[in-house]
Amino acid sequence: MSRCPRRLLLGLAMLPCLAAAPAMSQSLTMGLGSPVSSLDPHYHLLRSNGEVGAMLFDTLLTTDAQARLHSGLAESWRPVGTEAWEFTLREGVRFHDGTPLQAEDIAFTFGRIPQVRGPGASYTTHIRPVSRVEILDARRFRLHTNGPAPLLPTYLSQVLILSRRIHADATTADFNSGKLAIGTGPFRLASYAAGDRIALTRNDAYWGERPHWASVTYRMITNDAARTAALLAGDVDFIDQVPTSDLERLRTDRRFRLAETTSLRVMYVTLDGTRPPPVPLLTAANGGPLEANPLADPRVRRALAMAIDRRMLVERVMQGAALATTQFMPPGSYSALPDRPVPAADPDGARRLLTEAGYPGGFGLTLIGSNDRYMNDARVVQALGQMWTRIGIRTTVEAQPYASFINRATRREAPAALLTWGNSTGEASVLLNSVLRTPNREAGHGAANRLLYSNPAMDALVAAAEVEMDEARREELLRRASQAALDDAMLVPLYLQNALWAMRADLTYEARMDERNDPAAVRPAAR
Repeated sequence: MSRCPRRLLLGLAMLPCLAAAPAMSQSLTMGLGSPVSSLDPHYHLLRSNGEVGAMLFDTLLTTDAQARLHSGLAESWRPVGTEAWEFTLREGVRFHDGTPLQAEDIAFTFGRIPQVRGPGASYTTHIRPVSRVEILDARRFRLHTNGPAPLLPTYLSQVLILSRRIHADATTADFNSGKLAIGTGPFRLASYAAGDRIALTRNDAYWGERPHWASVTYRMITNDAARTAALLAGDVDFIDQVPTSDLERLRTDRRFRLAETTSLRVMYVTLDGTRPPPVPLLTAANGGPLEANPLADPRVRRALAMAIDRRMLVERVMQGAALATTQFMPPGSYSALPDRPVPAADPDGARRLLTEAGYPGGFGLTLIGSNDRYMNDARVVQALGQMWTRIGIRTTVEAQPYASFINRATRREAPAALLTWGNSTGEASVLLNSVLRTPNREAGHGAANRLLYSNPAMDALVAAAEVEMDEARREELLRRASQAALDDAMLVPLYLQNALWAMRADLTYEARMDERNDPAAVRPAAR
């Protein structure tokens, strides 16, 4: 079996259960803060989509709460030389309708993914190293690669498997209607109301550990106050993305339990220095047009970064539920940069850089972000706007529902945006490949590179890391690639968001670094 890369086990803190547990119901209602855009498991590389997909479907490999790799549909896997991986499927796995899982289903899944076009990052990022699938028999197959692909098993922990027989002509609409939402997962789909709720029933024929819950209701409650109110009223049993303003209240209420850990999600602001003028919503200090894009000057981008008070964001805006950072990964984790402190804000130094760059009077820009997607997202963009205004940048802030915001960010309708990436594989390679690598649709590079940023030196380091089988050398390459991108400061990290859950005191849940909500892992607390 393959050995997974080192991972840092960040601290898990769970409050003890202080109340006696009553007899447990067989149904669970979850109130969750992120909407689901589709039940098509290949439509959009989005955490909320992936976690719901994992309730209905399965992956070849899985990760635990600390992002360590384990077997899934594949009971074993091993490298074959330097340009192939061989997998053996578990025996007796069946889809919900009784169709057996076979090796040909893996080939079908890998062929389907590039054909699906969604609104954002694509799963092609995860299967990109695979050049062809060789079927050895009904349970064994080899994934051939163009050179060494040490991270392929990790990538495959995110790829949900479909059936050639069931899904040969499946459209995204077929999944959303429920007609073909048929997987091998621990739950079956009962109903789906887009933007509202998903009803699931237990798959009693599941190949793995049978979930405690006979039925699960997955409610999408994007308003923070409404989510907490639903828990307090008993309308839901479990919530994620606990509002920071409610943390202390819930910590001291014996009826509830919290689960918390530092997540792998880095929040950052993008500065569009690659777009030629005129840049939408970027103006001279007097509101007139600009002859040049000031964000194209690295001194201006560094000035904006220097003006950010990350500690204030964490302490006041996030109320301690985050970790200030100037890099992509948590300290001490695989591929994290060592000895990279978080500097204090330096508004005076920022103003000097702006003057040196030829903008002593500043300029005007608009910063956009969501107001219903991430913890305190609207408050964060407001705080950033105030910090930039203090150094002479006339900053307009626009926070709006995620569905509208992300389309605007993708169309580059504003020069700055608050965005994020969840490094759910536990290392920096997917972020570097998806968000920062020079876009190349055929190669699967830069699928979420909204700025069309290109750094050939960084690209070369990422490419070298992808084929480096030695773990220590690969980590050093990923560190150097991260450093190269951070030096350019078109993507400025702010903080690592905490993963937070609250639930009835008679339930328990192990906080996951990847923020995933897994109803099969919600269990009755020990009495």
